[in-house]
Amino acid sequence: MLEFLIPNNVLCHAVEAMLFASLGCALLSVLITQMNISSIGFTMSHAAFAGGSVGAFFGFAIIPSAIFISILTAFLMGPLSDRTRMHTDTTLGVLFGTMMAVAIFFIALMQGTGKGFEASSLLYGNVISLYREEIYALALITILIIVFLIAFYKEITAIVFHKRIAEIAGIKVRPIYYGILFLISIMVAISIPIVGGLLLYVWLVTPAAIAYQFCNTIKRMFIMAPLIAIIISVTGAVCGIMYSLPVGPLTAVVFSAFFVGSVAFSPKRKVIFHKH
Repeated sequence: MLEFLIPNNVLCHAVEAMLFASLGCALLSVLITQMNISSIGFTMSHAAFAGGSVGAFFGFAIIPSAIFISILTAFLMGPLSDRTRMHTDTTLGVLFGTMMAVAIFFIALMQGTGKGFEASSLLYGNVISLYREEIYALALITILIIVFLIAFYKEITAIVFHKRIAEIAGIKVRPIYYGILFLISIMVAISIPIVGGLLLYVWLVTPAAIAYQFCNTIKRMFIMAPLIAIIISVTGAVCGIMYSLPVGPLTAVVFSAFFVGSVAFSPKRKVIFHKH
């Protein structure tokens, strides 16, 4: 898609993958942080991680396996919380621990059976081993996320403001909520080979956390978070390929550094300081 700008195929694929992954995850990160469902974000990312590791161990394609497990986890969350009569965070904690244990178990088995490269790519990502079809899938799900946000923007902003009031106003909260879970599950599953299961949560939270320091409305966050994510991720891909550095971990470190800087220079922090 960007071959006319970047003649080097390896670099071009890396930039394209990081571009679409960062755009889709950043848009979802706004929803995750503003709807206070961060625990769902890390549970979903590790569910996809577990699905990918199980698929890789048994010789199945990683992405379909990750998609299957993450979607299954997404639609187990609500009913499981209702039936067990436990708080959602407790259920998510159990699911997170289970998925992480499954992922690490099969990663350890792969390392012991000569599949160390596949195990490493699941942990930290590997942008240079992507197929063209995987990049197309990333582009497609990113477009789907954008269409969903445009179509249900008013409903989403109402839910973010107050879920109960949105329900009283006649907004069908549950279908939109499950739609968001579905998009998160697909996005994290497709992004696993790019940024890795251990680092994916950074892309699902940090862009919105950075944007929040400078934005007062959710509309501005939907603009600023993707811009920040794209700049950091594409720069990380270019630097990683040029200097033979691990792209995923490098980009995650840069995200963290930007977050620390954004908190230090946030106008909101100055306002709070003056109040005291």
